[in-house]
Amino acid sequence: MKRVGEFFQNIFKNRMMLLMVLPGALWFLFFSYLPMLGTVIAFKEYRFDRDGFWASIVNSKWVGWQNFKFLFSTNDAYIITRNTLLYNIVFIFLGLILSVLLAVILSEITNKRLSKVYQTGMFLPYFLSWVIVGYFTFSFLSSDRGLLNGVFNSLGIPPIQWYSESKYWPLILVLVYLWKAVGYNSVVYLASIMGIDKSLYEAAMIDGASKMQQIRAITLPMLKPIITIMTLLAIGKIFYADFGLFYQVPRDSGTLYGVTNVIDTYVYRGLKTTGEIGMSAAAGLYQSVVGFTLVMTSNYIVRKFDKDNALF
Repeated sequence: MKRVGEFFQNIFKNRMMLLMVLPGALWFLFFSYLPMLGTVIAFKEYRFDRDGFWASIVNSKWVGWQNFKFLFSTNDAYIITRNTLLYNIVFIFLGLILSVLLAVILSEITNKRLSKVYQTGMFLPYFLSWVIVGYFTFSFLSSDRGLLNGVFNSLGIPPIQWYSESKYWPLILVLVYLWKAVGYNSVVYLASIMGIDKSLYEAAMIDGASKMQQIRAITLPMLKPIITIMTLLAIGKIFYADFGLFYQVPRDSGTLYGVTNVIDTYVYRGLKTTGEIGMSAAAGLYQSVVGFTLVMTSNYIVRKFDKDNALF
């Protein structure tokens, strides 16, 4: 009874802090933890149009691993897995380098008002929806009135049918993703740089260190923990693809599926065609389990080399 009393006493004592945490806790409860109960749908022939939303979860026929076979028994299984993995590896690698580089450059701008203008300009693309970005891309790549083909026309170069030729799209998708994400992702690294003790730089300047030497000897080593954490979190989503990027930007062009089809778009098209919600749930569960395994494995490896930089 004493411990129970102390528990409620601590809650009352920290009630204001707990009240501040409540919105975030409720968000995780309703959108992250409660939906876990729905993973049972991945093993059932779920049809809400037959028995209703809730009754179908209980009454639907148990099909075991049948829904998972949709992802692995088709000829597209290799293509969608390859595309999802390779694109995410490139996004993680180039995104990390460019985000850190951008954060370092912003931190070196002495004019704070000018720095705010640059930051706003680089953050803006992140807040645009992929639908808008898709139309921006189309304005550049349209075969009839696209800006690039207009320039090619004026130079006497034959126009390119961008939405029919798949060889250009790996580069296009990478560039569009980096344009949209790098500015926002640099915020975390910029905040970390701002938190570095200024006396370290002053001591380095007294010792005659150049700006590049200061970055190499102070800034980058101090960013190592946050770089490790952000990379580990990104690895956990390596089997997730940004649906808007791979669906809206290529405008769902069938001739580009070889380089734009990923797990998320493949499942969406399958769901739209067959209406099998259990298949979609199976894909989500598969991505979550693989992501969890990768995070745990990566974190274990990091702990072996540097325990302080691991997530847990």
